[in-house]
Amino acid sequence: MNLQHMHCEAQHGLHSLSEQTRAELLAHLDGWAVEGIELVKTFRFDDYYRTMAFVNALAFIAHQQDHHPDLSVHYNRTVVRFSTHDAGGLTLNDFICAAKTEALAAGK
Repeated sequence: MNLQHMHCEAQHGLHSLSEQTRAELLAHLDGWAVEGIELVKTFRFDDYYRTMAFVNALAFIAHQQDHHPDLSVHYNRTVVRFSTHDAGGLTLNDFICAAKTEALAAGK
């Protein structure tokens, strides 16, 4: 499954994924972890400029997908957290956006 090339669905009517489905999708994402009801990864950079460039590019992707992560921005790292609050857990949208975030960080 190529999550990176998928597009997020409208938020209305989405249901959280089963534990098995989450595990299957997580296998496609390097370095991501499920923490409670969030999909989380820390991205590290050489300096503040590169950190902010990543955050701004991620904001553009989030706007395109209409699915926005919680971000914790620091000098040389950003913690990205995806969750679908309306569904009370993780949905396919979270994994799609995580894959797009991963591609962004890899320069793809």
